[in-house]
Amino acid sequence: MVVIRLRRHGAKKQPFYRIVVTDSRKPRESKAKETIGYYNPIQDPPEINIDLERAKYWMNKGAQASDTVRSLLNKVSNSGKQSDKQA
Repeated sequence: MVVIRLRRHGAKKQPFYRIVVTDSRKPRESKAKETIGYYNPIQDPPEINIDLERAKYWMNKGAQASDTVRSLLNKVSNSGKQSDKQA
């Protein structure tokens, strides 16, 4: 099964995550099919950058998002809707 999950990068005590599409049977740090974004929790506010079109494409193909990635997708899509309302 294909999943969308976080892959950890960065130094000790300085996590930085890439949002990747990969096979669920592979380890967390294995080669990914595609990198669709990143998440930097160290910055204030945390920096989230996700290609929503590619995420939707993979989810339509049957990919399952992890709980954390699903939460990040909701934050990004909601922030986009709020900025549309303000404009």
